[in-house]
Amino acid sequence: MSLLSDDGGLSIDEIAKLCGHASTTVTETVYRHQIRPVIQTGALAMDRIFDDIADV
Repeated sequence: MSLLSDDGGLSIDEIAKLCGHASTTVTETVYRHQIRPVIQTGALAMDRIFDDIADV
């Protein structure tokens, strides 16, 4: 969800609605601060996987 905020141009209110949150509190405290490192790690892993496939 942090990607939607950082690069997608969505407001925190729009992201909270997408997640089904009644308010933005959960969205702000959980997703913005905790999901970003997980997404970054996953993206780097996928880059390595696809780089390996492209080299075959």
